[in-house]
Amino acid sequence: MISFDQNGNLEAGFDIINWITFPNLSVHRVKVGKFDLRAPTDEVFSISVDAIRWPKTFNQTQPLSLCNEPCHKGHSKSKKEGKPFCCYNCLPCPKGKVSNQMDKDFCYQCPEDHYPSKAQDQCIPKEISFLSFQEPLGITLTIVALLFSSITVLVLAVFIQHKGTPIVKANNRGLSYTLLVSLLLSFLCPLLFIGRPQRATCLLRQTAFGIIFSLAVSCVVAKTLTVVLAFMATRPSSQMRSWVGKRLALFMVPSCFLVQTTLCIVWLMSSPPFPDLDMHSLPTEMVLECNEGSDAMFYCMLGFIGLLAKISFTVAFLGRKLPDTFNEAKFITLSMLLFCSVWISFVPAYQSTKGKYMVAVEIFTILASSAGLLILIFSPKVYIILIRPELNNRQQLIRKIRIN
Repeated sequence: MISFDQNGNLEAGFDIINWITFPNLSVHRVKVGKFDLRAPTDEVFSISVDAIRWPKTFNQTQPLSLCNEPCHKGHSKSKKEGKPFCCYNCLPCPKGKVSNQMDKDFCYQCPEDHYPSKAQDQCIPKEISFLSFQEPLGITLTIVALLFSSITVLVLAVFIQHKGTPIVKANNRGLSYTLLVSLLLSFLCPLLFIGRPQRATCLLRQTAFGIIFSLAVSCVVAKTLTVVLAFMATRPSSQMRSWVGKRLALFMVPSCFLVQTTLCIVWLMSSPPFPDLDMHSLPTEMVLECNEGSDAMFYCMLGFIGLLAKISFTVAFLGRKLPDTFNEAKFITLSMLLFCSVWISFVPAYQSTKGKYMVAVEIFTILASSAGLLILIFSPKVYIILIRPELNNRQQLIRKIRIN
């Protein structure tokens, strides 16, 4: 029996009964819940869903108390002010977050090693990215490096085979050999930058590049000073005679090599490079790279190479008008101009790229600057040795000097 007060409200409560009809048409009543106003607030209405027995032919779903369509994946619910709880807006997930279920109250952030799908309804694992030997960019850079290495070996073989000729002697054989060997190592150095970064390659690649390049540029500086001092020392009373030749090379090259080596040793001892996984630079990839450890030491190493290049360019530019039969000054000026232009462009390009393309920019810079030195300094000499051997004689040198 249910009773109401004068306002039409229930005075007590009622039981919720499940009527079960059997095949023989008998009926059984099962109490599955109750509604009791005298009970505590959280127990006013209670029902046992498991106790309810539905007919086998019943195939309807329970009704939903909604005043709008459910929110799809990639969206979250937002309550409508002044509306019942079942009414809400569906808002797209913010950038970087996902919702992988219907009617989610909020969107969640993907883990660091995942990224949101385009529909923002699932998290997709990020792929590990690095410049490998198997991809087209890595293959191309490797072929270019090996090609220029082979050319350098051929030029060195030509110089050794013609070591007794005036053009090889006039341009300081020892410095030329050292420069060619250092350029050969410079062309091979980018191979350390390609492939999966390991602890050993991370420790070696920047330091090896810095030491080898400083050796190459110091040879260019010594060759430039040798050319200029040689023409300044033609006067009998000149004090420059004692510095022309091997003495200058023996001082300049080891000194620059020692300074750069010391910088690299300090770098390795204080804050050495190490393999690192960058999860944030690219949205869909994890970049496996070599963390330089200390950016300050990296740019100090580059700065020292730049200082040597500036000295070489300045001296070569001042001596560009000297007698030019075997004079390297004008070719060194061009090579240093190209060298400096490439490395000045490298800094903003290196800072603006991410991932494996940052490594590719540095490799391209190394190859371009090394190729500039090889082509602009040695191609005129190889041309005279192989194509115009009649110019490769002492009389031609003396005649040109007298004319100038």
